[in-house]
Amino acid sequence: MILLGLGANLPGRAGAPADTLDFAVACMRAAGITVARRSSWVASTPWGVLGQPAFVNGVVAIEAHVPPEALLTRCQRIERLAGRRRGRRWGARVLDIDILDWHGVIRRGCSRLILPHPEIAARAFVLEPLREIAPRWHHPLNGLTPVQMLNRVRAREGRVSGPAGSAVG
Repeated sequence: MILLGLGANLPGRAGAPADTLDFAVACMRAAGITVARRSSWVASTPWGVLGQPAFVNGVVAIEAHVPPEALLTRCQRIERLAGRRRGRRWGARVLDIDILDWHGVIRRGCSRLILPHPEIAARAFVLEPLREIAPRWHHPLNGLTPVQMLNRVRAREGRVSGPAGSAVG
């Protein structure tokens, strides 16, 4: 299974952030990437850099018969098509596509692509939509499901239950 995280908090060529995520999914399909499942789009507060607009996030499960580096290149091309220009880390953006997991492969070190994505377990805005489309998926390193990781995040935040954000589409 290949899992991608999508996020946007600025309008782009396709319109509002939720429209941009829909545009990204359409571009994936046009690029020969099969989108097997798509989560709801969820509104969430910014992570990493405060003082920016709320994000719209989601996760897609895809099938692509390319190595992870080629998939990363395709994802970055889709980001550019949507109007993304690289800027401040964790800052506002038109579109961000992260490879969360690529068939359970673990890659650390000198590669430009770390697998699984190193922040999955800490981000409720990824875990909420991930549990929607892949509740039985297990993190390749910690062995936990999205629900188990989400419970840990909520415990750290002092929250017993409740979603990370509200559905937007």
